[in-house]
Amino acid sequence: MKFSASRRDLVLASLFTALPFDLSGAAASPINPTETIIKLPAELQWKANPANPPRSVESCVLTGDPTAPGLYYTLVRWWPGYMSAPHTYTTDRFCMVLSGIWWCNSGADFDPAACVPAPAGSHVRRVAGTPHYDGVIRSHNEPAIIAICGVGPVNYKLSDPSKPGWREV
Repeated sequence: MKFSASRRDLVLASLFTALPFDLSGAAASPINPTETIIKLPAELQWKANPANPPRSVESCVLTGDPTAPGLYYTLVRWWPGYMSAPHTYTTDRFCMVLSGIWWCNSGADFDPAACVPAPAGSHVRRVAGTPHYDGVIRSHNEPAIIAICGVGPVNYKLSDPSKPGWREV
């Protein structure tokens, strides 16, 4: 069976999709803030790590706790000119780049020039127990915001604990 739509059919179909489903005139129920929790961007609580330079990296825990057992979901904002030092986690992390370009690499040898750009929309999986590092190179104008999900505790461990957990690049 072959289906052929006329221009009139397409116009009518688009008009019908714009109509509300409930034609009875009944009002929709209001949102229940205990069931659907919305935080607007201005309500997110970004926190800097006091051990890091100002405007280098900030985090915003949305749910859970990366240092405690269980599921967590957090945002990380890397500012241009800073990267993490090589480190590992004991659990996988699943990352989505929401904005900017996140520069990533694997290995315990810190080499920012070898990093791979992950632009907004990219998915990055950090495999448990593997050393890696990331951040935003200095030549970029905007920070990268990354959404990270995983199961805690992550047990963050620096590859070289004699050096700080961040690097200026």
